[in-house]
Amino acid sequence: MHDASPTPFWLDRRRPADAAPLDGAADADLAIVGGGFTGLWAALLAKREQPEREVVVLEAETAGWGASGRNGGFVDASLTHGLPNGASRFAGELEALEAAGRENLAELKADLERHRIDAAFEEPGLLSVATQPHELADMAEEAALLRRYGWDAELLDRDAVRAAVASPTYLGAVLQRTGVALVDPGALALGLRRAVLAVGVRLHERTPVTRAAPGELTTPGGTVRARRILLATGAYPPLTRAIRRLVAPVYDYALVTEPLSAARRGEIGWEGRQGIADRGNRFHYYRLTPDDRVLFGGYEALYHFRNRVGPELDRDPRTFALLHQHLLATFPALEGIGVTHAWGGPIDTCSRFCVTFGRALGGTAVYAVGYTGLGVAATRWGARTALDLLDGADTPRTRLELVRKRPLPFPPEPARWAVIEATKRALAHADEHGGRRGPWLRLLDRLGLGFDT
Repeated sequence: MHDASPTPFWLDRRRPADAAPLDGAADADLAIVGGGFTGLWAALLAKREQPEREVVVLEAETAGWGASGRNGGFVDASLTHGLPNGASRFAGELEALEAAGRENLAELKADLERHRIDAAFEEPGLLSVATQPHELADMAEEAALLRRYGWDAELLDRDAVRAAVASPTYLGAVLQRTGVALVDPGALALGLRRAVLAVGVRLHERTPVTRAAPGELTTPGGTVRARRILLATGAYPPLTRAIRRLVAPVYDYALVTEPLSAARRGEIGWEGRQGIADRGNRFHYYRLTPDDRVLFGGYEALYHFRNRVGPELDRDPRTFALLHQHLLATFPALEGIGVTHAWGGPIDTCSRFCVTFGRALGGTAVYAVGYTGLGVAATRWGARTALDLLDGADTPRTRLELVRKRPLPFPPEPARWAVIEATKRALAHADEHGGRRGPWLRLLDRLGLGFDT
């Protein structure tokens, strides 16, 4: 892996020239901080609904450079980081949330067609695989829950799942055929970038916002005065105390191999091209890329004291070596295959593991953050909901408990670091002891903070 590129695989492509940084003063009806999926979707939808609205997007790097271009490309209709998490936290409105997620995914697909965005969208299904005996226990219940809400799901035994994908680690699986998809997230981000420019959005890249005040954003090159502001900063340094309290940046890492030869592909099978995730607390996610490489990520989640983020943290040789070891344990047929890309990046994690909204800057700003790693589709809904909140609109979205209520904030340092590290150790202990949840995890369960991934 020594020669592996540190550039995320999805971003290692020819890009258009950077949009010019902000130079001087500008006025806007809507200013958006962050050029990831949430910010780009919000800009596109805002101009579609009110073409006369002046929209400015300020991005510290380039559009899609953060989590939007670094993730595995797994798409899920769920707005709650999966149906089981939604059932445990929002049971009273889960039917409405699932309907909204279904509608959002259909509209996302329609937008790809409308704006001619080739994001390598495919719907091969998702395999949730058990690799330890205790992980088999709740699979039938999960498959039944998916079917109850209208998704096509099937329970597979050991022989059936190994017939689909040849791994000696598989003991069983839930196969979800609908409501899930795969994309090239870098192509999606660049496609959205092109679409927002085409409808007249002003995009300024290499333009970090250094200060946010009611109605005004300050950058090194000038200021933007705006009637409304959307903060879509994800895991990167927040501009308000409210976001800082609710979000912790947790680093995730991934590898991509060289393309599989016909012989290797034949040994593995995987003809269905399903996305795959295992069912451990420290879980792996993996998939085939459009050119038949294996993307393999997850397992470790690293938090750095005082919410530290930075490019120096995007590479972690120990984690890369561990992922490579786990890749070969999953697929022994890949012994000796080259790794062409190895990267990491921070995920905006909140205590309920799905998007949270709120107001800031004297009511002139709304934030939408905290997707916790499953936001490729949910960011579109989050952007649409944030626009409702900015406009003061009373809609079915804004009346949802998920939108109205905040998650429990993380404590300040050093307690924040201690809580996250204690939780990580407890999750690892549960994985190693038959899934048994120790005193710390049971306490979190009693507090309504049950964490199982």
